[in-house]
Amino acid sequence: MSVLPLAAAAPALRVDYRPAPLEALLAEPGTLAVFGFGDAAPAVHPDPRYLHVALPAYGPPAFECWTVAGPVASGRHDGLAWSRGGGLAFAALALPDTADAAAVAATAYARLQAWLAASDTPHALRIWNYLDAITAGDGDAERYRRFCVGRAQGIGRALAPAELPAATAIGHPQPSGRFQLYWLAAAQPGTALENPRQVAAWRYPRQYGPQPPGFARAQLPASPGMPLLLSGTAAVVGHASHHPHSVPAQLEEILANLDSLIAAARRLRPALAERPGPGTRLKAYVRDPQALPEVAAWLQAHLPEVPALVLHGHVCRRELAVELDGVHA
Repeated sequence: MSVLPLAAAAPALRVDYRPAPLEALLAEPGTLAVFGFGDAAPAVHPDPRYLHVALPAYGPPAFECWTVAGPVASGRHDGLAWSRGGGLAFAALALPDTADAAAVAATAYARLQAWLAASDTPHALRIWNYLDAITAGDGDAERYRRFCVGRAQGIGRALAPAELPAATAIGHPQPSGRFQLYWLAAAQPGTALENPRQVAAWRYPRQYGPQPPGFARAQLPASPGMPLLLSGTAAVVGHASHHPHSVPAQLEEILANLDSLIAAARRLRPALAERPGPGTRLKAYVRDPQALPEVAAWLQAHLPEVPALVLHGHVCRRELAVELDGVHA
């Protein structure tokens, strides 16, 4: 039996939140991507591995850093920034965010699909979407519902459940004029996971819009050197939002959902830790800026070993105050 090179056979990804100067982080070997948040981070940088996200951060400034084993190549092409190394790839694009969220999403996702098709890392494991006014509009005219329509149009075909990536969609708290899409891709597909406590998003009933959201609750990459990739997770049980008037109760429900997802992943990879801990990294997206200290304090009290970033961003349902995503190793 032939043995594949390590980078092809067993990609590894490390995610950390670090306060180091940006130039030092970009200079470190194996840096695949660095993300800065809000006004405390540089808005632009010539290195295509750096991406600024227009969500203000609460607490001491920190960068999110993705590191792989081995050398990293990077560049820009046709408005898209990319880097690749260790059997993984990062890519990002930004488009003007117009009134027609469906058209913008369709254009962005058509470009994503074209990039994947031409890449030696054709499997999108994890996708992030940031757009303005995510819950503006009523009924099927709501921008998140229109985004879901456009995402499906841009992909151009119905993805099988096993193909669905983990994903997050969050609204900028202030108008940015920008729709931002970035992703993590691999040479090998992962395993799409669903949460037994929740209806799969792609099976949501019609009351949530004409096009169900196209994502899995988590992705377990093929390589044991990769963490479990957790989608944006809110206080949803079945398909219904819970605890609309209580941030702590929503956080408790989210933690139950994360525990359920981790249990599902451990049936395939028992070496994963049973609960969030030192190998976990979380980002919290908080709708109300007045709730930022409360969420930060709750995370510190209930998950003291878990590094977390707390960001001001709007969840895709108006009644939901907070959402968590991240990785778990």
